[in-house]
Amino acid sequence: QVHLVESGGGLVQPGGSLKLSCVASRITLAYYAIGWFRQAPGKEREPVSTITSSDHSTHYADSVKGRFTISRDDGRNTAYLQMNSVKPEDTAVYYCAVTLAPVYALTGYEFEYWGQGTQVTVSP
Repeated sequence: QVHLVESGGGLVQPGGSLKLSCVASRITLAYYAIGWFRQAPGKEREPVSTITSSDHSTHYADSVKGRFTISRDDGRNTAYLQMNSVKPEDTAVYYCAVTLAPVYALTGYEFEYWGQGTQVTVSP
């Protein structure tokens, strides 16, 4: 069974930084596109960023563009989300997900496997 395990969440002050990790097991991550999603209390889950498996091209939600960076280390079977200049509105549970589909945009794709999520809270 495929496992995705997120880590790195926590409490951070506005303007601070966090780096989330997503470790995959029982798959070869290099073959998969990766997405980071988030769900804030009372809101629907939304895409944050995606990265392709082929050329590692990336896409970001407008709300995080210029502040967040998605990356991947296929040798370690791990994906990352570097979060800088965080804001209170970034507070949410963050999920990583993977798909074998070729992802060329932020939305419009079904992701096959999901992690359990990691809580990020931005507060003074």
